Amino acid sequence: MTLTVHRTRNLVVLAAVIFVVWEGLFLYAGDNALKSPWQTFAFTGRLIGTEMFWQNFGETMTAFGLALAIAVGVGLSLGFWLGFHAPSGALFTPMLLAFASIPKVVLYPIVLLICGLGISAKVAFGAMHGIPPIALSTLGAIGTVRPVLLRLSRVMHFDSLETLHTIVVPAVLPEMMTGLRIGFSLTLIGTILGEMFASQQGLGYLLMTAIGLHNVDLIMSVTLVLAVLAIAASAVLLTIDRRLRRHF
Repeated sequence: MTLTVHRTRNLVVLAAVIFVVWEGLFLYAGDNALKSPWQTFAFTGRLIGTEMFWQNFGETMTAFGLALAIAVGVGLSLGFWLGFHAPSGALFTPMLLAFASIPKVVLYPIVLLICGLGISAKVAFGAMHGIPPIALSTLGAIGTVRPVLLRLSRVMHFDSLETLHTIVVPAVLPEMMTGLRIGFSLTLIGTILGEMFASQQGLGYLLMTAIGLHNVDLIMSVTLVLAVLAIAASAVLLTIDRRLRRHF
């Protein structure tokens, strides 16, 4: 109970600091550059009551959900494969590191040529951002599994599921969950960037349109929605991470 109260107090303090800094920046920059917190909250309330918002929100969530599923599936599979198959790890890990270091924006024209305009390009671009951190964190986590424990599991005649549950999962879970949280954020960023560059729907398209029209209210509101979404999802993933660590 004390820990929960402490976390709640920290969240309240953090929210208050953000609010004060935001209000200070608004007073400094003026109404043409920023909107006050109250103005943004009021406009966001009106915005989410429109059909236009939910159409764009649904488009973004669909693309993001597909991109995240691909990023998690491919990232975990790639990480486990490279981690447990030493020859493949030695050959492909440098390539994965090189791909992770490339700014994905420079690859977007290629994505458009392959996938064309539409949701497929956004999904591919989002997945490209999420796969490397998930794969690399899983690969690094597997490296923490002590070989002696795997040999012990064979001596004790553990089957694959018992070895996975008692040895592999507890060892790789903390770092793997960190990679999943990072991958979640980067996949969302990639999806939004894909919508900003070449799309006719989605929150990224809405944000880009607002920037072109210098609609500060809409810019602030869409940014607020994306920030709240990312923070809420990160909090959920962090809670899952803590519960899994207690379980294992």
